[in-house]
Amino acid sequence: MIAPTALIVVVIIVVPIIWNVVLAFQDTSLKTIAEHGVTGSPTLDNVLAVVTAPSFWSSLWTTIIYSVGATAGSVALGLAAALAFRRPFRGRGLVRTFMLLPYVAPVVAVAFVWKVLLNPQYGLLNAWGTSFLGWNAPIDFLGQRPLALMTVIFFDIWRYFPFAFMFFTARILAMPNEIEEAARVDGATPSQAFRHIVFPQLVTTIALLCLLRLIMTFNKFDDVYLLTGGTAGTEIAPVRVYDQLTGNLDIGGAAANALVLAVILAVFLTVYMRFFGRKGQDA
Repeated sequence: MIAPTALIVVVIIVVPIIWNVVLAFQDTSLKTIAEHGVTGSPTLDNVLAVVTAPSFWSSLWTTIIYSVGATAGSVALGLAAALAFRRPFRGRGLVRTFMLLPYVAPVVAVAFVWKVLLNPQYGLLNAWGTSFLGWNAPIDFLGQRPLALMTVIFFDIWRYFPFAFMFFTARILAMPNEIEEAARVDGATPSQAFRHIVFPQLVTTIALLCLLRLIMTFNKFDDVYLLTGGTAGTEIAPVRVYDQLTGNLDIGGAAANALVLAVILAVFLTVYMRFFGRKGQDA
């Protein structure tokens, strides 16, 4: 009964991973495919070139900053939104629906809207800034270091906080209210009730969301590429892999970049899971 699912997993996931590993150790490029086919001479040069390139470590550091900042911001904003909508009020369901729009809207559309709003020549934000906020000159949010990296981080937070909002909302709805009500009867303030009763029940959800969002953001490509193209200090590792493949026509080098990134992410996730696994056992 599991054969169809297993076959799909093998074809869609296992085979591409194995093929990427094979290409990472091949001297292959788009220029040599017509002459020698998709396989080239076995070599370690691709991997060595990746780990010894200063640009790789620079892009990796940028990726870490982007991933950690976007993950922390989206989870924190999602938690704040879920807590704000915890109590019923008129129109809560409609407002919740509108809050999901950044997450469900096409990334091409929302990225284009952000680029128009932040444009230094005709963008609405710069027009308001120079007219009402006292800015001396328009600000190039997407073309100036380190402002561009901060902007794409804020974009990611805005776009993906509804993902965390849905998780937190589902968890909060499943929480029993009797304990919190009893604590308030005993004189606990709202902040004390949240700290000692609500928050401990959300720790596992926060850990899960941080893990999922970190994986998703670490491999994120389209958001940054559509906003800045990897310029102005926003060249994260996935964008560098794409540029190496399409710009340098280097299949083996791009595959080696992807392989090294996968190994680094696997090591990090192993440490992460071991840490939280022990914390769960201790609890």
